[in-house]
Amino acid sequence: MPELILTTFDWVPEMPRGYVRDLRVRWALEEAGLPYRVMSVPFRDRHAEHFSHQPFGQVPWLTDGDISIFESGAILLHLGERSDALMPADSHRRSEVIEWLFAALNSVEAASLPWSLFKFSGDVAETPGRKHLDEFLEARLQHMETVLEGREWLAGAFSVADILMADVLRLVDRFDGLAGYPVCGGYVARATARPAFLKAYADQMAHFAAAD
Repeated sequence: MPELILTTFDWVPEMPRGYVRDLRVRWALEEAGLPYRVMSVPFRDRHAEHFSHQPFGQVPWLTDGDISIFESGAILLHLGERSDALMPADSHRRSEVIEWLFAALNSVEAASLPWSLFKFSGDVAETPGRKHLDEFLEARLQHMETVLEGREWLAGAFSVADILMADVLRLVDRFDGLAGYPVCGGYVARATARPAFLKAYADQMAHFAAAD
């Protein structure tokens, strides 16, 4: 089996630590028990080789033999194809996992990320644009409260869809955005209590701290 190599930054500032998206990939690899190693690229000086793997100069990307994959959602889907611990064999359940994987990116993160960027910036101005972002996120969270009511995980057993959705909601929770959404909050708490998440989080934090 080809060696799996996860590439991330060598260092990032304090604020995004614990939320850099290589964590999603680390988490999936730990859940599946797939052996891998981590390589680094410079945060401050991004070269042509970096852009040849990740055209936007971001991280992570995964090398699987002669395949190089960027975008965390695409990487999780690739890993799901390699492990029943990440994606079920049953075709109906697989379809559910895939649709929720894309929903996390296209429906929920599309609302949560702009909102979170305002929170990161410290901008608290009550502008019409900010009000729109608040309402957009609130609508998505209301739908997720309904979806998750009575479910432990999105598609039966825990899967890559839960890794992605929980990580998207975890960033909202960082800024107390789930305070009025107890079902979403409980879902994030369950997901982040898993040993694979705890190891992935600790490993990412240690990786960046080592470069300080």
